[in-house]
Amino acid sequence: MSGDELEVGVGPWPGEWPSDPRYDPDLLAHGDRRNVVDRYRYWRREAVVADLDERRHDFHVAIENWQHDLNIGTVVRNANAFLAAEVHIVGRRKWNRRGAMVTDRYQHVRHHDTIEEFVAWAHAAGLPVVGIDNLPGSRPLETVTVPRRCVLLFGQEGPGLSEVARAACDQVFSIAQYGSTRSINAGVASGIAMHAWIRAHAGLPAEDLDGTGAGQPT
Repeated sequence: MSGDELEVGVGPWPGEWPSDPRYDPDLLAHGDRRNVVDRYRYWRREAVVADLDERRHDFHVAIENWQHDLNIGTVVRNANAFLAAEVHIVGRRKWNRRGAMVTDRYQHVRHHDTIEEFVAWAHAAGLPVVGIDNLPGSRPLETVTVPRRCVLLFGQEGPGLSEVARAACDQVFSIAQYGSTRSINAGVASGIAMHAWIRAHAGLPAEDLDGTGAGQPT
């Protein structure tokens, strides 16, 4: 690492260790270089997940996985950033995790073999399926309010939502675009759609409001 680069995270805990069981002795001893917010520095992974579970939002995210789309990892990472309840992978069970940047360790991920299986789950849970795709008849995302309880469904890079997925959607919203391309990739689209949900239904995180962070030694 060059002298011009900033080292991510924090080093070993200075002074007497905290007794809180959420803290990981190995991280306290050797430092915490994970890509986590200050609130979770030195925490055990299980403790982080448990705390996130207390605050997760009411929306879910689903993406079709028929072609091992590299965007799936980005969708998972966005879902973690915006604290989605769960991510649903529809189709092939195996997916490329590189883009997730290990956020899948903190995000609940559920697999469904088919769209029909996924839709049956969503309806049983009382969640409308909201497709995000630039399709004829779709409503601009910029002009609607995303339902508070829903599943945002994204298709594959290129073809977008499959025909069976389109037919299964309760609503379909599109994202306004102004350039020459007809589509944006699922990773980008998922971030835009999730942020639309956040703007409609969530406030700023407490640490952003008061300017403080938790879990960091002083």
